[in-house]
Amino acid sequence: MPDLLIIGSITPEMQARVEDRFDVHWHGQVDLAAVGPDVTYVLTNGALGLPDEVMSACPNLKIVSSYGVGYDAIDTAACVERGIVVTHTPDVLNAEVATTALMLMLALFRNLIGDDAYVRAGRWQTEGDAPLTRTADGRRIGILGMGRIGQEIARKLSVFDAEIAYHSRTPKDVPYRYVDDLFELARDVEVLICITPGGAGTHHLVGREVLDALGPKGMLINVARGSVVDEAELVWALQDGRLGYAGLDVFEDEPRVPDALKEMPNVVLLPHAGSATHETRAAMGKLTVDNLERFLDTGNVLTPVPECKGLL
Repeated sequence: MPDLLIIGSITPEMQARVEDRFDVHWHGQVDLAAVGPDVTYVLTNGALGLPDEVMSACPNLKIVSSYGVGYDAIDTAACVERGIVVTHTPDVLNAEVATTALMLMLALFRNLIGDDAYVRAGRWQTEGDAPLTRTADGRRIGILGMGRIGQEIARKLSVFDAEIAYHSRTPKDVPYRYVDDLFELARDVEVLICITPGGAGTHHLVGREVLDALGPKGMLINVARGSVVDEAELVWALQDGRLGYAGLDVFEDEPRVPDALKEMPNVVLLPHAGSATHETRAAMGKLTVDNLERFLDTGNVLTPVPECKGLL
C-alpha cells in the first residue's frame, strides 16, 4: 500500500477508510527523515497546510488532499512546480458557511448575545424590557468575494429583501451590482461580508480606509480568513466608534483573539466554526478521502485547486 502522511487530526470514519488503502503515518509521531522518501500521499487541513519541512522531506510526494475549502497554507506554486496535485473540499460547505455569515449578522442586528445575557442575569424581571434593537430586513449589503460561498450568501439574503452589491477581481455572471472599488462598496453599504480567499493577494484587503468607509453604523462580517482584515485597525475602529459592529468567525492569529475584541458588546465572536456541523464536516471528510482514493485508482481527482488543474 502507498504511504500516506496525515497532518493534524481526522475523524474516525476518515481514519478507517485511509487505513484500509494506505500505510498511514502521523506527522509529529514519525521520523520524517526516515519515512519521508516513501511518502507519496499527504492528508492535511486548511489551517495546517503543508509545512516546508514536510515538502522537503517527501521528494516523491504526488498529492496533497486538504480538508477544507481554503488552502492558503499550502504553497501551491511550489507544488505545481514539482508536479504535486493539491485538492480541497469546495461546495460541500457552501450552505453552512453562508448560514454562519447570516447568523452573525442577525445576532448583531438583534443583539442576540446581549439580550440573552439580559434575561439570564434576571434584568428583564427587575428592569423591564431590554432596549430596542435594529431590523435586519431591507439592508444594503456588500459581499467581498462572489465565488460559490458568496453566491450562496447572496441567495440566502434574498429572504431579507436585501439590496446586494459585491466586489471581486472580475465581474461574475450574477444578478447583483458589481462595484470595482472596495472602498466605494464599503461606503455604499451598511454591512460588508468578507468571503474572499486568503493569501498574499488579499492580505489586509480590509484596512483602515475600508473600515472608515463603512462608518460608525456599519457592520463587518468576516467568514473568510483572518488575514483578509487588518485586525489591529479593526480593533481601533471599533474602539474609536469609527465602525459600529463586527461579527467574526476568523482571526489573524488563531486561536488567539485580541482581548479588546472579547470585551466589546458590539462584537460577536465564533471559534472558526463556519462549517462546524456534524453533517458538513462528514461531507468534507468524505470528499477529502474520495480525492485520495480517486487518485490512487485512476490518477485523477474530484476537486483539484484551480492552480493544479493543468497537472491532470
